[in-house]
Amino acid sequence: MGEQVKQKKKNKKQKRAVMRTVILAVLVAAIGYTIYNSATAKDVTLLEVGDKAPDFALVDLEGNDHKLSDYEGQGVFLNFWGTWCKPCAKEMPAMDRQYEAFSNDGVQVLAVNIAQSDFEVQSFADQYGLSFPVVIDKTKSVMTAYNIRPLPTTVLVNPEGNIERIITGEMTEQDIAGFMEEIKPE
Repeated sequence: MGEQVKQKKKNKKQKRAVMRTVILAVLVAAIGYTIYNSATAKDVTLLEVGDKAPDFALVDLEGNDHKLSDYEGQGVFLNFWGTWCKPCAKEMPAMDRQYEAFSNDGVQVLAVNIAQSDFEVQSFADQYGLSFPVVIDKTKSVMTAYNIRPLPTTVLVNPEGNIERIITGEMTEQDIAGFMEEIKPE
């Protein structure tokens, strides 16, 4: 009987040792992967005020192409958002009202959704009755080019095509009106 107990304890110790070895190997692999990824990652250039806004072409919900460079000479209120983002939903009606007020003065709004389905985005746009172009960055290439992290983020592009300001977080209607005034062509 004593021999069986010793054997069971020995088996438990062996199983524990194997498990610890497996866990250690997984941790070492994860750390190695992280170090490799960091060392070989492309350098992402952080955009700053004054930089030329990276050009892009995206398609809106009606199938129309929107290329940033086509808006040169106008101010562009470039808003990155998601349907699940509560602050995004709160600021959309105010953005729409200010778009109506500023669009005849040469200020355009492009709402760039981050990789959601056409159905989700169309439902959201219909719910809020949005009148400005809504495009979907399906591959997240524009999000990556602009190094967008939190949503919402708005990038103000002046009529010369340069970044005037980068705003992260929710904006009030008063903020939006002031920002659109900043990028209005002379």
